[in-house]
Amino acid sequence: MKLTIGAADLESDILLREALTAYRTYKEADERGVPLEEVRKLGLLFESLIQGVIDSHFLVAGLPPSTIH
Repeated sequence: MKLTIGAADLESDILLREALTAYRTYKEADERGVPLEEVRKLGLLFESLIQGVIDSHFLVAGLPPSTIH
């Protein structure tokens, strides 16, 4: 199934919302003094999600993603 630009935009929007939620959770945990290991895990989750957003934008533009697994 070919991904249309509209569908890709929707998918990217969902990923972006998840990434922003993860960022807020990460920042709030850091400010509340949550143990460092948990804050790092939340930071890694945010980084992973935002990388997914970036890669989806590259794919929609017809470019290779920034990372290939």
